[in-house]
This record gives sequence, C-alpha cells and structure tokens, in this order.
Amino acid sequence: MRIDNDLYQRILGEELRKLRRRRGWTRKELNQHLQSDISLQTLATYELGTRQCSVVRLVELCVAMDELPQDLLARVHRRVFADEPGKVRLDLTRIVADERTELLPLRRWAEDRLRQPGAPREVRLDRSTMSWMAQLCNLSVPELLDRLRAISGVEDD
Repeated sequence: MRIDNDLYQRILGEELRKLRRRRGWTRKELNQHLQSDISLQTLATYELGTRQCSVVRLVELCVAMDELPQDLLARVHRRVFADEPGKVRLDLTRIVADERTELLPLRRWAEDRLRQPGAPREVRLDRSTMSWMAQLCNLSVPELLDRLRAISGVEDD
C-alpha cells in the first residue's frame, strides 16, 4: 500500500480545522490553549496541510482541543484509505439542515439515518444510489450533485 503524503497531510489539516471550529475557536484562541509557542501561520499551514506536524505537536493540538489523538488519526485514516473511487461523500447533518423543498425526500432519508444508534454523520454513496435519490427528488443526477455541492457537504471521491 502506498501513502499519498500530500493527501494525508491535507485530510489531517481538514480534520484539525474541523476540530478547532467545533470548539468555536479561532486559531488565536487555540494558540492560547497550547503549551508551546506556535505561530498562527504555523497553525494555518497545519490546517491547510502544507506543513507536516510532528507527533508530539499533533498530540499537543489534540490535548488542547480535548480530542484523543487516536480518534483524530482514525478519522484521517478512514478518509484516506477507506474512500472508494466513484462514491459520493455526504454530510448528513448538512442535508438535514438544508431547507430546499426539492431535497425533502433526501432530507427525510438523512434524518432517519441519523436517528439510528451509532449512525455516522458522513456516508459514501455509489452512483447507482445517487441515481435513485435523484429520481426521488425529481432531479437528474447532475442537478442533485449541484444542489448537494451548494450545501457544501458533498465531495466526489
């Protein structure tokens, strides 16, 4: 198995940024919770995935944001290695929050999925499933994908 370093760094950065934003912190606020002196620019480059983060620094960032490093790395690992080409990644919480009337069938499906115990917030759907969902919404697949991109919760893998 080959590791795509750039992809791994980018996904790690995205997960760090999501974690910080879930706390409601700016980079400056995160920096105030760190025990090391890290510049805001360095934090930004970690989040952008343009700078590698040492293991110790990663642990420090996780501890500051009350996250177990192994949980963060597990999410990164799933995104880097478990995504399958040709699938569409959906953030169900964003679909539920959207109020477009044409997406009502998709919203109901997402609500139902999120009610299930231990349900993941993100799902990956193949093209045939997207075709079925587009039919439910009376849209073509490209139209459905455009609307989902507008919600900013869809990514083609």
